[in-house]
Amino acid sequence: MTAFSTVYTLHLLAALVWVGGMFFAWMVLRPAVIAALEGPSRLKVWVQVFPRFFAWVWAAVVLLPITGIGMIQLNFTGFETAPRYVQIMMGLYVVMVALFLRIQSLQLPELRRAVEAEQWAEGAAALGNIRSLVGINLIIGLAVVMLAAARPGL
Repeated sequence: MTAFSTVYTLHLLAALVWVGGMFFAWMVLRPAVIAALEGPSRLKVWVQVFPRFFAWVWAAVVLLPITGIGMIQLNFTGFETAPRYVQIMMGLYVVMVALFLRIQSLQLPELRRAVEAEQWAEGAAALGNIRSLVGINLIIGLAVVMLAAARPGL
């Protein structure tokens, strides 16, 4: 395996874990939890799910720029020679990280506090905010994947 293929594989796996995890949570887990559980139990499940998933997201957040810079150095000899689509992907990564940090540092603690205090309406509101931000991040993540696959001549 070449240096580039190793870095590229790690990069793809990190993106797959993050974007695929959001897709699974949004499209599969969320509807199943809604169908199977009542409000308070739903909130308790999400308080358990998010930290487990976020540990993997943190791994992706760290790995993606390391492998991304590695690919740029190996393939394009630097940022200035990288194609425009790569630069757009880097910008969208920053947006995704900002949204993730907002969820991790503001929304999740709010959800956790509401569940611990059994304030179900506040917990539902916090979960709604998280759901909206995850939905936005999922759309951005899917756009990044499409951009990477298409490699347009921007």
